[in-house]
Amino acid sequence: MTDTIFDAARAAVPPRARKQPLQAEQLGRTRTDDYAWLRDDNWQAVMKDPSVLKPEIREHLDAENAYLDAVMAPTKDLQKTLFEEMKGRIKEDDSSTPLPDGPFEYFVRYREGGQYPVFARRPIDPAAQTPSGDEHILLDCDAEAEGVEYFDTGDVSHSPDHRYLAWTVDTRGSEYYELRIRDLETGKDVAVLADESAGDLVWANDSQTLLWVWRDAHGRPKRVYRARLGGGESALVYEEPDDGFFLHLGKSDGDSWLIIASGSHTTSELRLIDANAPDSDPVLVAERETDVEYDIIEGPDCLYFLTNADGATDFKIVTAPTAAPGRENWRDYVPHRPGVLVLAVEGFREWQVRLERENALPRIVVRRYEDGAEYEIAFDEEAYALGMTGGYQFDTDMLRLSYESPATPEETYDFNMATRERTLRKRQEVPSGHDPADYVVRRIMAPGHDGADIPVTLLYRKGTPLDGSAPLLLYGYGSYGITIPAAFRIKPLSLADRGMIFAVAHIRGGKAKGYQWYLDGKLDKKTNTFRDFVAAGEALADQGFTGRGRIVAMGGSAGGLLVGAAVNMAPDLFAGAIAAVPFVDVLNTMSDETLPLTPPEWPEWGNPLEDEAAYDAIEEYSPYDRVAPGRYPHILATGGLTDPRVTYWEPAKWVARVRDRRTDDGLTLLKMEMGAGHGGKTGRFDALWDDALEYAFALSAAGLAAR
Repeated sequence: MTDTIFDAARAAVPPRARKQPLQAEQLGRTRTDDYAWLRDDNWQAVMKDPSVLKPEIREHLDAENAYLDAVMAPTKDLQKTLFEEMKGRIKEDDSSTPLPDGPFEYFVRYREGGQYPVFARRPIDPAAQTPSGDEHILLDCDAEAEGVEYFDTGDVSHSPDHRYLAWTVDTRGSEYYELRIRDLETGKDVAVLADESAGDLVWANDSQTLLWVWRDAHGRPKRVYRARLGGGESALVYEEPDDGFFLHLGKSDGDSWLIIASGSHTTSELRLIDANAPDSDPVLVAERETDVEYDIIEGPDCLYFLTNADGATDFKIVTAPTAAPGRENWRDYVPHRPGVLVLAVEGFREWQVRLERENALPRIVVRRYEDGAEYEIAFDEEAYALGMTGGYQFDTDMLRLSYESPATPEETYDFNMATRERTLRKRQEVPSGHDPADYVVRRIMAPGHDGADIPVTLLYRKGTPLDGSAPLLLYGYGSYGITIPAAFRIKPLSLADRGMIFAVAHIRGGKAKGYQWYLDGKLDKKTNTFRDFVAAGEALADQGFTGRGRIVAMGGSAGGLLVGAAVNMAPDLFAGAIAAVPFVDVLNTMSDETLPLTPPEWPEWGNPLEDEAAYDAIEEYSPYDRVAPGRYPHILATGGLTDPRVTYWEPAKWVARVRDRRTDDGLTLLKMEMGAGHGGKTGRFDALWDDALEYAFALSAAGLAAR
């Protein structure tokens, strides 16, 4: 890191959190937490009203923010430059590609200088599918957010008759959403159905009935209610008895069914309600079975399910009669193919389309119901990302798909499944200019500790030396089966343009190489995730892309856990580490069943309240518990005071312990958002300041702050 930043660090006095040891006895084991006092006993109230935070905790967090500001002051000009670069790559008056639905096409746009989306529609000629009238604004979030520090919309859904808009909004960052109904003829909200307790929502086909999810005091989606426009109490439709299962709502492809989904990370159970008879009782499809997942696809004359039942690790597609969809009637339609992960399926009247991934590369496969004939849509780059949506229409030959790569901005196409004609509808604009030919995209395989090949995607500017001298930012996640796509991102270009390589490690715990890749990175195999990340960094150094001690690790949430574990395992590999809202206090969090996400998380991490092996496994890697005296890279952690997913005290405690135990003069910094949650600041431009801070830290740690 540059001398000027070290000078600032020496001049500023870092906060030293007092130690107040708290011992916990659990399964015959004892652990001591010196910083447990940073957790406010009244944390649930703090989520709704940050002003009630205990003064001593607020004083400490304010001191952390003041120290961060003092240390990073020499990078203020760099942060401003980075902000302007990132902002310059965003088309300010951008708009999504409209999706047709009956007499209208719906889209989301941004105005010049606007922070928040505008939801709108315009009339179309149904035959020509072309606009035939002026835009009508349904929801202007810039206007709604005026005078509010935090603003985030959840679901925004128009009724089937296009008369009403149901929408949810959170104004604290704590994910307590209010559900409102807007009359689109008057532009006024006519009802508030849930005050700070709403989750998913879905309209029945009568446009008068709405199903919505209610969340309890812990923020857990526990009940489904049915509400009717025009008054009356909402009626309970279904209540989930297991705290480890959350509820979600959806609608089938052809709008025939309202779907109540109960699910944990690896187990699912669906109930269906006739969308034309929303007062009818839910019909169970198949009882939940541990580690069996299934999802519904509506076909023209039967139902299909995407499932991993019967040992189909990478999923298969089965079919069943509409009148008898139970598992006993499931028959294979697209059989299981080991190593080919079926990610998603879209259903149409004549077509079924699936998104697959094999060996870390995606493809789209189109299948015709009539004769079972199918074909692939694939691309030739070393690494890329694909997306697809069926939109609002069921009886159509048109599929909306997208393509992008780390160097290629997103391209959106309408694809005619019958003629295979591809029509470009939009290419992502980069107003400040971008030439994909200026950059190199690579995919390498890093050898893992046990012989596994770990895919790593790289982006760097042409001419970057590959002799081990280039610094590198290594990004990863590696949990819940979430896979980081090889997508186009405007922010890493600022690193690449300064000579820093941007790399994404597709480690176990995600599904880059199939569902088994996920299974091999959870529970008692969780350390594979961290070892894969370290192995990726070592391979990048061995192959000359960078050198040991020139890597900055970066990840957020469970990716912050990855960063914390990796710097404990191999501190000398990294020059710096950025842990955004990091899940680093794993053992304490998984031992506290009052926290919103703890019971649903046990299938991912194990239950240390009841399982000694789980306790020992978590303790072995939990970053907070594994901090030991020694040298560490420069560390920047972030948090949000109203974050219900990774509570603010996790990064606060971790930073306090690292600072206390590190034996070098490296930096240990904490940025705590005092009025935001898991996602940080809202507003597409305000949020860039957080990115600019993190990248300024990364460039400084890599010795590139002057560029």
